[in-house]
Amino acid sequence: MNNGIVLLKALLLSTNRWNIYRHTTDKKKRHRIVGNTVGVLCLYGMVMAFCIAMCMGYGRYGMIDASPVLCALTISLLSFVFTLFKTNGYLFNFREYDMLMSLPFEARTVAGCKFLYMYLQSLPWYLSIALSMLIGYGIYARPSWVVWPVWLVLSLLLPVIPMLGAAFLGFLIARISAGFRRTNIVQTVLTLAFVLFCFALRFIVEDVFRNDRVQATLETASRMTGDTARVYLPAKWFSDAVTQLNVPAMLLLAGVSAVLFTVVFAVVGRSYRQINSALKSHAASRGFRMTAQRQRHPVVAIAFKELRRFTGSTAYMVNGGLGEILAALVGIVTLVIGPDRIIHVVTRGAPVDSAMLRPAIPFIVYFFIGMVATTACSPSLEGKNYWIVQSLPIEKKTLYQGKMLFNLALTMPFMAFATLCLCVAARVPFADTALYLLLGLALCAFSTAWGCVCGIRHMRLDWENEIEVIKQSAAVAIYMLPNMFVVMGLTVLAVVLGLRMDHRLLALLFTLAAALLAALSYRRVMVLSKRS
Repeated sequence: MNNGIVLLKALLLSTNRWNIYRHTTDKKKRHRIVGNTVGVLCLYGMVMAFCIAMCMGYGRYGMIDASPVLCALTISLLSFVFTLFKTNGYLFNFREYDMLMSLPFEARTVAGCKFLYMYLQSLPWYLSIALSMLIGYGIYARPSWVVWPVWLVLSLLLPVIPMLGAAFLGFLIARISAGFRRTNIVQTVLTLAFVLFCFALRFIVEDVFRNDRVQATLETASRMTGDTARVYLPAKWFSDAVTQLNVPAMLLLAGVSAVLFTVVFAVVGRSYRQINSALKSHAASRGFRMTAQRQRHPVVAIAFKELRRFTGSTAYMVNGGLGEILAALVGIVTLVIGPDRIIHVVTRGAPVDSAMLRPAIPFIVYFFIGMVATTACSPSLEGKNYWIVQSLPIEKKTLYQGKMLFNLALTMPFMAFATLCLCVAARVPFADTALYLLLGLALCAFSTAWGCVCGIRHMRLDWENEIEVIKQSAAVAIYMLPNMFVVMGLTVLAVVLGLRMDHRLLALLFTLAAALLAALSYRRVMVLSKRS
């Protein structure tokens, strides 16, 4: 058997949830696998329902022919973004690097195998999009039966090219950062810069959708997808293959994917060992001096330990720090441009001014600050070293207090800065600004404590890659999804109530509610710390 297939099979067998469920005797682990599977299936259902509804909108206005291109572009964009975020944890700086590189495999074989593993892990998401859009396309276009298998088979190839592009971009970022002493910091800065560029590009594209009519918006979207397909050839090949059954287009999509895979990993394989060695090594300080050892409180010491863990992982820093950076940028942009111009662009000319949105300022900031709490994944990041934590002469509650202290130290300065910028730009009175800062503090405390509850309740220590904990764990999903929807609802509620109530009284009521929820969550953490 091919070396790459042997290695890929071993990785899949060791991490496959169904395989673990069949052989484990731990009832908690079995229940956790069942719960995670049910949750993921619900997310698949939501994605499929959204895609089918989108295709039905196109079909209702007679533009169903744009669905194949839209399907190809959606899958390509998602696969590019997902791969860019996962490259550092899956392809580079992964946990089992030393073990894999000691096996008799070439570096490019290991890199290619890790890429295929990443592809197979994300494939169900792409297939759910492809299948749902095929259903919507089939309802209105009524294509030949041959289109159905062609669509599904080619959907397996659609993510490959954008994933290769994202992997190569991640390789370039890792290659550049490997030449610096602080490799993880440089790699994080480069990744965040590219992500922020993508966010800015998103708002530039959204500026096209100025017309409020649904049909006009869909026509604009259809025209944009057609123009994009002429530039991004894989989308055009997919569209020609499923609408015209064009055999050369099918062969081009398959052939180019295979050639690019070979070329990319031939290039990556040459520097693979060097990059991973640089990412895993730590430069020694030349100006080291022996000084007296400082004594800190255990909670503060654990917070500093979490800080070193945070700055030592690119995936952790990007995932845990992106919201804070976005909040600071929103505050600076609002202060420079003015809130009314931003509101006009976001609401597309709706009769809304900055005075109406004043009560929602703390929730707008919290939408970014509370995007992901580090406490949701930090308990699981202890991984197989958890026994060391258990052997320390400290109580479990001290450990979790230190992790919560770090999250508060990370979020509160950015919250205060963004809130002050928005309040100054919107000309909020001083007393209201003080109450908004107090509400923001209560929201940060709730985010920290509730994230820690999720992290302890859904702790996963048997992970092989930190990406599985930072981005794909049940704890992060359970914290993030309800939190985002609730915050959006509270933002609307604050605006509506702000038209009928005094803003200071409203902020005080929200502060008391957030503080109560934070206290209840903190109490729950203390109870769970005795059981873990």
